[in-house]
Amino acid sequence: MKPITRIEHALAAAIATGEAEGCPPKLAGAIRHAVFPGGARIRPQLCLAVAQACGDDDPGLSEAVATSLELLHCASLVHDDLPCFDDADTRRGRASVHLAFGEPLAVLAGDALIVLAFQTVAQAGERSPQRLAALLQTVARGVGMPFGIVAGQAWECEPRVRLADYQRAKTGALFTAATLAGAQAAGAPAQPWRALGDWLGEAYQVADDIRDVAADPALLGKPKGQDLALHRPSAATDLGLGGAIQHFDRLIAKAIESIPVCRGESQLRALVRLEAERLVPAALAAPYLAEQARALA
Repeated sequence: MKPITRIEHALAAAIATGEAEGCPPKLAGAIRHAVFPGGARIRPQLCLAVAQACGDDDPGLSEAVATSLELLHCASLVHDDLPCFDDADTRRGRASVHLAFGEPLAVLAGDALIVLAFQTVAQAGERSPQRLAALLQTVARGVGMPFGIVAGQAWECEPRVRLADYQRAKTGALFTAATLAGAQAAGAPAQPWRALGDWLGEAYQVADDIRDVAADPALLGKPKGQDLALHRPSAATDLGLGGAIQHFDRLIAKAIESIPVCRGESQLRALVRLEAERLVPAALAAPYLAEQARALA
């Protein structure tokens, strides 16, 4: 079974556990709207790829951890779109959860997804219970304080923030959690995989900054120009589009270089390259890189 298929099946099974007879139907609908159809599912794909590279001796556990990371990511998007933050009307090419179901249900859907993420990991620990504590700590650090995605959201409320700190928490933390947890789920040392998550997470945020300025909103699936409108830190603002694209390319190169020697090394390299092209296609980057070269000539 392809990794993306495993992920979709696992997400559907996790969501179904919260849909017992008698549950609030509108809340169940809001939760499904938040998760399906999904985006690239890159965080769970990365988690499974690392687990596979480390032997993946407990695939049920690695699958559960990958699922939890995607549930947490979806929860963050629901909350990010709320009127008190971005007030975004669209997400993944259709109405955001608060627009489709109302603000109260959007808040509750995000909260429910966070709880479900941890339930999913806890329920999968029967075969390897000794791995659960470290896994739960890794996932929690990727989400909470002081450096997780909650902190990243909170930096937007501060009068000053270093771009690197913002990017590391807002986006990078969950990528780092994905690589560390993938190794831990397979019973392997986690630290050799930290750099891959760190570099790829930073690259992903830089790509998001680039796409917010340069991408077609129809392909983006959400409003563009949000960073400028909301006065957010942005690599595209700080470095210009050409500079930001060059920075993105350097981060991707560092991510690829950081992949440890393992039996899944070539597959991981291919995954990173494919994701880089999806995020910042060569056709989108070329005009801005040419302009950057002219400016430096």
